Amino acid sequence: MSHFIRYAHTNVVANDWQKLADFYCTVFACEPVSSERDHQGDKFERLTATPGAHATGRHLRLPGHGEHGPTLEVFQFHPNHAPQTPSLMRPGLAHLAFEVSDIAAKRAEVLEWGGRDYGEQVTLEIPGAGRLTLIYMCDPEGNIIELQTWG
Repeated sequence: MSHFIRYAHTNVVANDWQKLADFYCTVFACEPVSSERDHQGDKFERLTATPGAHATGRHLRLPGHGEHGPTLEVFQFHPNHAPQTPSLMRPGLAHLAFEVSDIAAKRAEVLEWGGRDYGEQVTLEIPGAGRLTLIYMCDPEGNIIELQTWG
């Protein structure tokens, strides 16, 4: 028996969800989807297993996958916990990757928005796949992002 499966979204918790959503919309051509969210109350507390839980934010359609593609859910909890130091080696989700046509131009945009370099740009030869150029950076809130281009 076959069951329907479709990747839906990835959640990023922000210190300022509106600023971070503006960053992803402007720099990576994400598009706001549906309405802004304001989750609180009994059901949200039970969902999150957190008494008094309250989160606001919005889903952003990721580029390149059409109107039914996955989203980046940018939420802000009230209050948030303290941020963690970005690390590619911490167990769990490590980074968001975006394929871009011009890494240097996109890197400059990320830096203009207050992002920073995490590592250095490198080019790898991937057997059976081709030549991959990439760099890890941090978005304005310290989440690790990968910029990549094939060719």
